[in-house]
Parts: sequence; structure tokens; C-alpha cells
Amino acid sequence: MNEKKTLGNALLMLVSVIWGLAFVFQRAGMDSIEPITFNAARMISAAIFVGAVSCIFDLRKRKSTQSTQSKGSGAKSTVVGGIVCGLFLAAASTVQQIGIVYTTAGKAGFITAMYILFVPVINFIFFKKKAGVRLCISVALGVAGMYMLCIKEGFSLTLGDALMLVCALVFSGHILACDYFAARTDNPIKLSAIQFITAGTLTSLLAFAFEEPTLEKILSAAVPILYCGIMSGGVGYTLQIVAQKRTDPTSASLIMSFESVFAALAGAVVLKEQMTLLEAAGCAVMFAAIILVQLPAKEK
Repeated sequence: MNEKKTLGNALLMLVSVIWGLAFVFQRAGMDSIEPITFNAARMISAAIFVGAVSCIFDLRKRKSTQSTQSKGSGAKSTVVGGIVCGLFLAAASTVQQIGIVYTTAGKAGFITAMYILFVPVINFIFFKKKAGVRLCISVALGVAGMYMLCIKEGFSLTLGDALMLVCALVFSGHILACDYFAARTDNPIKLSAIQFITAGTLTSLLAFAFEEPTLEKILSAAVPILYCGIMSGGVGYTLQIVAQKRTDPTSASLIMSFESVFAALAGAVVLKEQMTLLEAAGCAVMFAAIILVQLPAKEK
């Protein structure tokens, strides 16, 4: 059981690396395209990639003798779960992209990462799942480290900050939805594909309703879109669903919030951004939180 959780946490750490690097590509892509259009293009590319992978796995399953097991409650949970997770993903990612326009990157990173605090609170209020003392300490350390890493000026709540807070709440719902349906599906890759089809459809409708998407704009941001779609979206969110079959949602949210640390490191290496002493200290505190949450519990 501990080995399964360790594997799940390791996959989530890989996800946080992929998502952290995505901030560099996302920043570059926003120079030539509107936020919702960028979001729609990345969701569609993710849907195509994960859909192709899902079809390959389905073809392999059909050749096996156990192919009939995909029919039933597991298949229903896959479809329903994909739609629900897609709704959460579309809402959270859209609000995030819009909110970044009205607030600083530091505040956006910190407020979005508040899902590491919201997840255990929501889990306790709605699902009566209590978090242990060590986990609560890890969450507190994670929030403190995120503050040290991201906040570079006085804190005040603006329209952008409010939008990012909504984003954090919706991302908390996405994490809990993934946790719920990942345990009930027999095909996490297909669930992820349905998730991106749902999110891609909704964000495309929003893009055509509120922006002016063109092929020229999409091609100008092709590299950022492909990375954010295939790697950050297709690979990252699919690994998230697979990993959450092996670990609890509070630990998952804390580990995935480490994306901000990798985003800061990627910014320093790729964009030549320098880290202050406070930011470095924030990285150290976040790393301590990650180590603490993964330590095996003492057996009676």
C-alpha cells in the first residue's frame, strides 16, 4: 500500500515539473493570442493527443480476452467522470487565464495554489474526511512556502485576485472530482480524453463568443500551445488521474502545488529571472512540506 502511494506521489511530482515548465511556454504564448483562445487551442490539442492514446489502448484491449470487462458501471463512471472533470477544468483554467490579466504573476501563483488549503477543508466539510496532524502541518508549511516564493509586494485583493481565488476553489473541485472518479473508472486514459473533449468544446464556445480566434494567431503561438496542450495538458492531467488512484487528494494537491517552485526555477534558467533569498527560502519550505507528507506513518 505504501509502495502504491509512493508511486502515485512520484508521478504527481513529475506532473508538477511538467506544469511548472508550462508557465514559461504560457507566458510566451500570451504575447500573440488572447487568453481564452489560447486555452481552447491547448485543450483541443490535448484532446486529440489523449484521444489518440486512448484509441491505441482500446485496440490493444480488444485483442485480449478481457475486453468485455470494459462494459458496465466502470464505463459509465468513465464517461460521467470525464464530463464532470472537464467542466471543472474548463472553468478553472478559463478563470485563471482571465485573472492573470488583472493581477501580478506573484499573487496569481500564490492565490491559485491555495487549493492545497481548500482541498482538505472541502474534504472535511462535505466528505467528513479528517486530515492528520502531520498533513495539516504540511499544508501550513506549503502555504507559507508558497507565500514566500510568490508574493513580492504588498497584498491587497483586486478583481484579478478575486478571480484567482475562484480559480483555486474550482481547481479544488477538479482535484476532488479526479479523486472520486479515478477510483471508479476502469480506463483513466479514456476518462482524461473525455475530460479534454468537454473542456475543449466549452472553451472553444467561449473563445468564439468573447474573442476573435484566427488560424494566424494560433499558428503564431503553436509551440507554446503544443507544449501546454500535449505535455502540460495531455500528459500532465492524465498522469494526475492515474496517480490519484494511488494517493489521497490532500497529499496530491500539496505535491501538485510544487509546480510554482519548478516554475520559478524554469524562469531563472530559461528566462534568466533571478531568485531572491526569500524565494529560495520558499522553495526550501515547500520541499520540506513535500518530504513531510510522504514520510510513512508509524504502524501500531
